[in-house]
Parts: sequence; structure tokens; C-alpha cells
Amino acid sequence: MTASLSNVLASVDLGSNSFRLQICENHNGQLKVIDSFKQMMRLAAGLDEAKNLSQEAQERALECLAKFGERLRGFSEKQVRVVATNTFRVAKNIGEFMPKAEAVLGFPIEIIAGREEARLIYTGVVHTLPPNGDSMLVIDIGGGSTEFVIGSDLQPVITESLPLGCVTYSMRFFRHKTGQKDFQAAISAARNEIQRISKLMKRQGWDFAVGTSGSAKSIRDVLAAEYPQNADITLEGMKKLAARIADAGSVKKAKFDCLKPERVEVFAGGLAVMMAAFEELGIEKMTVTEAALRDGVFYDFIGRSLNEDMRDQTTAEFQKRYHVSTNQAARVAETAQKFMESLCRADNTGLQDLADWQQYIGWAGRLHEIGVDISHTGYHKHSAYILEQADMPGFSRKEQTVLSQLVLAHRGDLRKMTDIVGNRRLMWFAVLSLRLAALFCRARLPLELPPHTQLRPADDGKGFVLRINRDWLDTRPLIADALAYESVQWQKAEMPFTVQPQ
Repeated sequence: MTASLSNVLASVDLGSNSFRLQICENHNGQLKVIDSFKQMMRLAAGLDEAKNLSQEAQERALECLAKFGERLRGFSEKQVRVVATNTFRVAKNIGEFMPKAEAVLGFPIEIIAGREEARLIYTGVVHTLPPNGDSMLVIDIGGGSTEFVIGSDLQPVITESLPLGCVTYSMRFFRHKTGQKDFQAAISAARNEIQRISKLMKRQGWDFAVGTSGSAKSIRDVLAAEYPQNADITLEGMKKLAARIADAGSVKKAKFDCLKPERVEVFAGGLAVMMAAFEELGIEKMTVTEAALRDGVFYDFIGRSLNEDMRDQTTAEFQKRYHVSTNQAARVAETAQKFMESLCRADNTGLQDLADWQQYIGWAGRLHEIGVDISHTGYHKHSAYILEQADMPGFSRKEQTVLSQLVLAHRGDLRKMTDIVGNRRLMWFAVLSLRLAALFCRARLPLELPPHTQLRPADDGKGFVLRINRDWLDTRPLIADALAYESVQWQKAEMPFTVQPQ
């Protein structure tokens, strides 16, 4: 990758049905596709009854990721974003697979939540349709889940994700035969799932419906070939397709000329889910767009590079929702970032990752008190739970886990931090930085640390040293006592923390 191609971005979409790599040039927010790869994986079909991903499915995935990794050689992490969806979310043994996958690909993989997937899909659609102020319903049927979104501008109003997929439903209902009763059983099961959100969606309402991704495009293409007078997807048209498949006994025997060979095995499942959505939500017709998750990833990516990071918006919304003192949160975040920079510069090894960890600490500092709105006692535990479990647009599952761990560790006994994720050394740097920031900012007043305050790793690499002005500390006995307590906690964790007044 040469400097002249610094405006090149790549997205990798690890779906339950297919893996996709797309490379684009970014021209002031306008994307030009310059290369793309797609491989049908049927990854969802590799899940057994216990939700474990089979060895064979893992090997197929690794082979594909190795090819993607070869194409992405020379790209920096700042140019590539990799997102993984439903099968990665539900596989029980995904933790064992992830290190292998990231190693052969060469880039970190974000397992995104269902609602985050829905938001990114909507982001792709809303950037590729002409704005007219109308509200749209977007439905994306993937291999293992289906996303439902309603919105009219850049931020959606409703995002939902349900466990309905063209792969999973084809395996569940159409593995052996494809009769009318099988269609009815699949449609009823899907409607039962959609009922969980139908009242909310209908209450919100929409002006037009849009379908995205493979199932919607396949249904549109087959309908257009069979009934040229109809440009849109309709329930009546889909019923005719289902009847033809049932009469023939299988999708293959129905011989749809415009159906791509790789879609034959999963067409019936996707058709049944789409019919269920039409019936349950009362959809009259649906247009189809070429935009999909990968497009949303790109536009979200561009937003981050232009300092319009959705994660910052989500952080601000959470502060408002949980009545956080933004002044105090900002003090803690900024102080923690100063400590983190001091540690990394003294250590050198963490400098290349400092910018990313400064973001983590900034978000954690701004959100560490969201649990106070539930209970002041043990509020850090409530905060950590919210950050781990809540839908946080823009954040990956891994990012939420890091934030949750930081916030959980920012006070109390450190021995609870036995399962730290990611880079352990930098994570401990971040934990100490946030703990000291909360300690120094406890008075909830503007704070200015004395000149030449320095936090650094101990010379033996096994602990930490805080060098601070003696006179400043002598006039603040509460902070001095808190630092003595902090030293005891780090000793328990076998990482000595020493205060050296200067």
C-alpha cells in the first residue's frame, strides 16, 4: 500500500451466509469500489445443536480469511474494519476460533450486536437513497438473523434484530422436502418471532419499505423474471413463487432462470421469512437496494475518520440517559488520559496503541458513573453491567467488554480482574490510570495536578511508581490516605504501586 493510496479503505463482512471483502477509494465522502471478493460460507450451517461451530466450518472460514488477508497485505489497521454477525454472536466456541481467525486475516475482528448490525445496514441504505424526508422500513434477511430498522434521516428511530435467517430456516424447515406445509410451518414460526416487535414497528409506522442483501435481491430478481410487469416485491408474488416451489418439490426443481446457483439452497428459507414479515407487519410492497452492511461499515468508517464517531454520540446519549455529571465525567476522563500517556511514554512499548487506548479511557471515564442512577452502593458494578449488556450503537462487543472491565476495575479490590481481555499490559495501564483519576477527582472540583507529576512503570517492570510534589500532597491528606489504600490494593494483585513524594 503506497502513500498515494492512503485514501483506500477496506471492509470485511463475516456473515452467516457469506464472507465479503470490499475495497473502496474515499473521495471526500464519495466511495468508489475498486475491488471486491465474495465467498459463500453457509457458516450458520456449521452450528450444531449445542451452538458449537464445527471444525469443518472453522477450516473453511480460515481458508477464506487467509485469502482476504493476502489481498489486504500492506493495509494498516486504520484502513480496515472487520465486522462479524450472527453466527459469531451465538457460537459457544467462538472464543477459541477468534485468535486463529484474526491471525490468518491479519486484522482484529469486531463481533457486532444485532442492533448495531441493524444500524450499520440502515447507515448504508440511507446514504445510497435520495433523501426525501419519508420514513422507511428496512429489512435485511441474513444467513442467521434478520434486521428491521425504521428511520427517515441519518439516525434510525428503531433498530431490531431477530434470529431469522435464510440459512437457519432453510436447514430447519426445508432440508428434506419443500412442500406447502413446510412453507406454512416456516412462515408461522417466523411470524411468531416477528410478533415480538410488530406492535412497536406498526406504532412507529413508515412510508415505504426497502429490502437489502441477498435474499431480498434474489426474490426481486426471480419475481422480475417470472412477472415482468411487477417491479417490486409483493406478498401475492411471493405466494406464487412458494406455490411453484411446493408443486415442484424443491427450489432446484422449480427451475427459476434468474436464481443464482449459490442461492438455491437458501432461497426457500429467505422467502418464508420475507413472507412472514409482509404478513405480520402488513407490508404492501417493497423496493430493493444494492446497499448492505458493508456499505454502512464504510460510511461509519468515514464518519470516524472525520471526527463524527458514532461511539462519541452514543457516549453522550448514555450520559444524558443516566443523568451523569458531564463536568465530573470529563475531569475523570481527561485526568485518566494524562496518566495513560505518562505510562506509555515512560514504557515506550505502548506508544503505537496509545491513541486507541486514550479513546477507551475517554469513554470509560465519561461513563463510569452511569450506574449511580441505579444505586450509589456498588455503582461501578451497575455501570459495568450496563456497558457489557446494553445496545451501544457504534461499539463492537469487544469494545463494550473492554469498557465494562475498565469501569468495573476503577474502584474496589483488584483481584476480581482475573479475565482481562486483549493486551494485558496496556489494560493494566488503563485500569491504574482510571483508578487514580477517580481518586484525584473525588472532590468533584476542577483539578490541576502539580507540575512534574509522573506515573511510570517500576524499573523492574512488575509494578508502578507515582512521582508527585511532596508539598502538594501534604496539603491534601484525604488524597494521601486514598493513595496509601490504593497501594494496598495493587500489592494484593502482586503489582506494587509506590508513591514517591518529590
